[in-house]
Amino acid sequence: MFRESLSELRDSHTMAVIAMLLALAVVLAIFGTVQVTDFLKIGFSFLPNEIAAMLFGPSVGGIVAGVADILKYLVKPVGAFFPGFTVSAVAGGILYGLILYKKPLTVWRIVAAKVVVAILVNTCLNTYWLTVMYGNSFVALLPARLLKQLVMVPVEAVLFYLVAKTLARAKVFALMKSQ
Repeated sequence: MFRESLSELRDSHTMAVIAMLLALAVVLAIFGTVQVTDFLKIGFSFLPNEIAAMLFGPSVGGIVAGVADILKYLVKPVGAFFPGFTVSAVAGGILYGLILYKKPLTVWRIVAAKVVVAILVNTCLNTYWLTVMYGNSFVALLPARLLKQLVMVPVEAVLFYLVAKTLARAKVFALMKSQ
């Protein structure tokens, strides 16, 4: 699956779609993100990353998510750059690709992908990075971060499903994947 996903990068059409998704991720990071606290932000730049992973697989999903993370920081830096969050972005892109690539788009598959990423990446890995950065206790940060995931997973799952189904119905994905 990883090799097949990497082979998607050989196509110039795919590269153009990836560039547009990266640009959209940056725009959504600038205009669609609210920093609630130092430890908590809510945004919608996840959509292009998940679409890239769904369309082009785990390898491309990881690359796009990592590059998007760095670009978003360069365009709108918030705090110090920490490469751990880039590692988390790559991990999330890979996980979304593993779960969504070349599979039927269903609510339950999207919810499963969201839950896996919410637990492994957003709650565990990102909370760990925050403890490394700020020296706070993992256990002290966990309740607020868990609460955010409990609220955001269903919201993001429904939003991604609606956007993806709308784009599929409009045959946008077929245009993005046409060779």
